[in-house]
Amino acid sequence: MIELTLPTMTCGHCVKTVTETVQRVDAAARVSIDLPTHAVRIDSAQPAETFTAALAEEGFEAA
Repeated sequence: MIELTLPTMTCGHCVKTVTETVQRVDAAARVSIDLPTHAVRIDSAQPAETFTAALAEEGFEAA
């Protein structure tokens, strides 16, 4: 389980973008997002760095 905090994820559109980005990296990944705490949990066999790099390209730097 990968746990990230994305401080710039602030709205429903951000949630959609984060979810789509994770799914683009690994279509089988399960994503759980808690918007009020900016927390993202990803259940995937891919390394965390793969997701943090893809999310950074979309403007979501992990804290």
